[in-house]
Amino acid sequence: MTLQWLIFLTVVIIFLQRVLYEKRALKHIYYNRYFNKDAIFEGEELKMIEEIVNRKLLPVPWLRLESKFSEHLQFQTKSTLDIAHDQFHRSLFSLLPFQKIKRHYYLKGEKRGHYWQKHVSMTSGDPFGLVNKKETINISAEVFVYPKLLSLDEIPLPSRSWQGDITVRRWIMEDPFIIAGVREYSYGDPMKTINWKATARTNTLQVSKNDYTADHHLMIYLNFDLTEDIWMPIQNEGLIETGISYAASIAQNAIEQGISTGFGCNSYIIEPGAKVERIKKSVRVEPNYGSDHLHYLFQTMSKLKMDRSKSFNRFLEEDVTSKRRDTDILFITSMMTRKMEEHIWELEKEGNAVEILWLQDSKNIDVGIEQGEKNVQ
Repeated sequence: MTLQWLIFLTVVIIFLQRVLYEKRALKHIYYNRYFNKDAIFEGEELKMIEEIVNRKLLPVPWLRLESKFSEHLQFQTKSTLDIAHDQFHRSLFSLLPFQKIKRHYYLKGEKRGHYWQKHVSMTSGDPFGLVNKKETINISAEVFVYPKLLSLDEIPLPSRSWQGDITVRRWIMEDPFIIAGVREYSYGDPMKTINWKATARTNTLQVSKNDYTADHHLMIYLNFDLTEDIWMPIQNEGLIETGISYAASIAQNAIEQGISTGFGCNSYIIEPGAKVERIKKSVRVEPNYGSDHLHYLFQTMSKLKMDRSKSFNRFLEEDVTSKRRDTDILFITSMMTRKMEEHIWELEKEGNAVEILWLQDSKNIDVGIEQGEKNVQ
């Protein structure tokens, strides 16, 4: 009889705990995930923090968290977690009543991108494995991996005007607040420019001579076309990634010198959660100054898709139509078409200065630069 009662009580306890965990296993479980940095550069490390709290008397014998993870954010240690097929991150917890657990994971940004996690799958149950409750938790953990930065010595910059200063100083206008000296009066000079002290000293009418200042605006354009067939997928993604690194590095250098800098390309961006439009908009960020603008440029470059919204010819045509003026334009491209040359000529007619940075595989880069300059000339 004693054995029968023991078996009966065991069955009752198992049944009751099953009912209890069926209703309460995932109740009052709070989970949060975040990164210790908003952004890193390609190749750098960051830390991901997981926090989970059991705010009830009922202990949680086991709790499994699963989430899809990009293979380009590589975990630096895998001793306390399971990575399945480089796609899913799994971690296992056991929680006492009112216990809080915090875990840190170190990751490395292997590739430029915008990584945003929205959901985590949470599974828990009873100690005997009879209950398997599952639900999806909404989170918002994002990090930007900026393009890899290079020194200017690593970039095959055009030799004519890119040694020393970043931009061509072309759009020069007199600044009335900078006095460079005096000169004799010429017919048509306004009366307000007469320098009476110099006139009295020389006994001839003298006017103030203003110095010149240049208003710098640099626009960096990256051509995602590798052939004239825009319907062909991009075959050499590494070459385009190199171009993005060139653009990011030059933008940083220019803005640090106080030069208003912008960026554009014939790729596109799809914001997380946004509706994917059939006709995608190309990227064009107008020149501006400051560190905030620089980080906005880095973020924009991080989000770029390895695809095209339109041909680069069509992209340049937009600037020609809008009559872009007084801008230094640097084209980063691996090819040059007759139509591109025509657009460059139209842009130069509007007072823009255009330079070409040839994007080539390293073994062909010297030949590519030489041939490209001949084509443009």
